[in-house]
Amino acid sequence: MAIKVGDKLPDASFVVMTSDGPAERSTGDVFAGKKVALFAIPGAYTPTCQNQHVPGFVDRAEELAGKGIDTIACTAVNDVFVLSHFAKDTGAEGKIVMLADGNGDFAKAIGLDLDLTSRGFGVRSSRYAMLVEDGVVKVLNVEDIPPQHDKSSAATLCSMIDRSL
Repeated sequence: MAIKVGDKLPDASFVVMTSDGPAERSTGDVFAGKKVALFAIPGAYTPTCQNQHVPGFVDRAEELAGKGIDTIACTAVNDVFVLSHFAKDTGAEGKIVMLADGNGDFAKAIGLDLDLTSRGFGVRSSRYAMLVEDGVVKVLNVEDIPPQHDKSSAATLCSMIDRSL
């Protein structure tokens, strides 16, 4: 069953790139006591993710901060090295925390995993955006199909944050 508004995020681990190399971060590390704009992409370097979804959050990083967002985070079922380079290539480095969910454990735990094995992509994350306050989902927008990014765009999330405050 998929996570919904009002649910607490489950305990899970991500890998992030630090100046000392890859490091594990728990959902508590990322979300406890913070207001986080979290969005998920099916895969780094895929056309919609690279050319539209991530750039929208890069472009609206200051606006999100102005709305009280402590952290903008992106998760994908990719390894930390891919996501680290992806952040550099998209201008997200320093603006968006990349949370590698290499085996899809977080995506599966929140019920937003997406089986793309028939297309040769394996199991990925659905495309979504959510507002998480102190580990609790306050806003959740999940796309019907991966190429779409209107519901999960930075613009849509920004407008919904205004309404949820």
